[in-house]
Amino acid sequence: MRVMVIVKSDETSEMGVLPAEEYLSAMDRYNEELVRAGVLLAAEGLTSSSEGKKVRFTGSRTTVIDGPFTETKELVAGFWLLEVRSMDEAVEWVRRIPVPDDPEYGDGDVEIRVVADLDGHPSGPKLIAQGAAGDTAGA
Repeated sequence: MRVMVIVKSDETSEMGVLPAEEYLSAMDRYNEELVRAGVLLAAEGLTSSSEGKKVRFTGSRTTVIDGPFTETKELVAGFWLLEVRSMDEAVEWVRRIPVPDDPEYGDGDVEIRVVADLDGHPSGPKLIAQGAAGDTAGA
């Protein structure tokens, strides 16, 4: 099963403050462990919402809203995409995420969500990728 591990933003990440080098090194070691275990599919950190935009859909109309966005608890600071056997395994990996030993970073939440399996649906990722590559054998 694929899960997305979503790291929520906070005031510190929205200010663009990078964690201390020792924390970044601990995170590198954690990511390397995920790779060695064969569970890491992707991982990225995101810039603050001040560099982003929202596109709001109202019926057939769209409105573009420039960042920054005020509700930091709803924002995403980064993510991991993992291939695990179960939600319990995902929770065990998440419990091992390094946490900065710095009161400036406060408390935070990490959300784990199962990636929807749409592979058999015409808009599923494998069929879209096959179509983009001109491969129709699997469709």
